[in-house]
Formats: sequence, structure tokens, C-alpha cells
Amino acid sequence: MNPSSRPGHDRPRCTHCAHYYITFDVKFPYGCRALKFKSRRQPVLDVIESSDRPCQFFAPKPARPVDR
Repeated sequence: MNPSSRPGHDRPRCTHCAHYYITFDVKFPYGCRALKFKSRRQPVLDVIESSDRPCQFFAPKPARPVDR
């Protein structure tokens, strides 16, 4: 199967989003600051499951400065 033909391939990746964070809650380790919730799995999966749409709050993380 071609990777681009997989379902959900075009969805935003939480790990690349400015709102994504890792929590200290062992039961709910992943969080989204924009939507103010924690989850057992990547937040985008809960968003898609509940709304049938990709996350509308995705914001790319700012570029990291290059060390010289």
C-alpha cells in the first residue's frame, strides 16, 4: 500500500503542532492546549472521531534556531 493512500495520511500531526504537549498524567499522557483536553492517544484522533473532520486548530511549531 502506498503511504499516501493510507486513510488519515493528510491529517495534521500533533507532534508538529504548537498546542500539543505531554502531560504528567499517566492515564492521559497527551494534551491539546487549544482544545483544553488530555487524551490517552494523539489528540487529533479524538478530534476526528468526534467531529469527522481534521483538527481546525493546528498551528505549526515555530522553527527552532540553528546552533552555530
